[in-house]
Amino acid sequence: MKKKLAVVVSAAMLMSSLSFGTAFAFRDVDHSQAEAVTSLQQKGIVSGLDAETFAPQASLTYAQGIQFLVRAFDYNLDSMRFIKMPVASELFANVKDNEWYSDAFIAAFYNGVEIPKDVNPNGTVTKEQFASWLDAAFQKMFNRPMINIKMELKDEADITPSYQGSILRLIHYKIAELDANEKFNPQQVITRGEAAAWIHNAMKSIDGVKTPVQTENVTFQVEKVNENVNKVTISRGEKPTAGYKIAIDSIQFTVDGQALIRYKLTDPAADEMAAQVITTPTDVTYISSKYEVKLEAVK
Repeated sequence: MKKKLAVVVSAAMLMSSLSFGTAFAFRDVDHSQAEAVTSLQQKGIVSGLDAETFAPQASLTYAQGIQFLVRAFDYNLDSMRFIKMPVASELFANVKDNEWYSDAFIAAFYNGVEIPKDVNPNGTVTKEQFASWLDAAFQKMFNRPMINIKMELKDEADITPSYQGSILRLIHYKIAELDANEKFNPQQVITRGEAAAWIHNAMKSIDGVKTPVQTENVTFQVEKVNENVNKVTISRGEKPTAGYKIAIDSIQFTVDGQALIRYKLTDPAADEMAAQVITTPTDVTYISSKYEVKLEAVK
């Protein structure tokens, strides 16, 4: 009986411990950043100094910041091929190989993150620098349109001009915010807690936006080549600039005599300098004349 009771008590204590550890993984994170830090920790994006300490007020180092971004936005080398695998020390003067952050610097470099060649992994990151990294990742994952944002910041003069657009976009999309004095404090070192909150807000914004269903009137035209072959041209109609594309992704031939042509639509990137000319994007394929053409959009 005592043994059975001991087992029950131990199980209850274990469940209590697990519940407490999940809800309050870090004792030093206050309510304002708890959701962000906990969410990112559960996704394996951030980690603490130990099991109970996240150090949210500590300055974010380059090594930590790069690691956060790589994990949050899944920067990797999966689609790249190298004759010789890259090493961090060949890309950055002060980043050693085989450190806990080495692979993150490599992944970030090949995914377009702008990092100084002489970066000190233990150096601190300013708010405007982190804003630039995060904005680039945000735009890469969800290409929102470039908009003319007019906003007055009390410390606008302190912003490095090349970072201004990134800062305004993050504020506009409620990823970052101004302080009580309507200042961004661009030259101030960003803390670990602030960085976690910004990443969390960016990920929520991306998750909250559903890819719009293409409602364009995509049409096709069939021209007879010979008795056995037809030329099929698909079109997405007139567009105001260059950069709009339509591409045949695949063709599925069904037993009931249909040729299902799947196509993808792409628009010019928000920051692309597209020629201001009217275009009519098309793509062409050839199929047997015995098939009836059907169209289907794919993401």
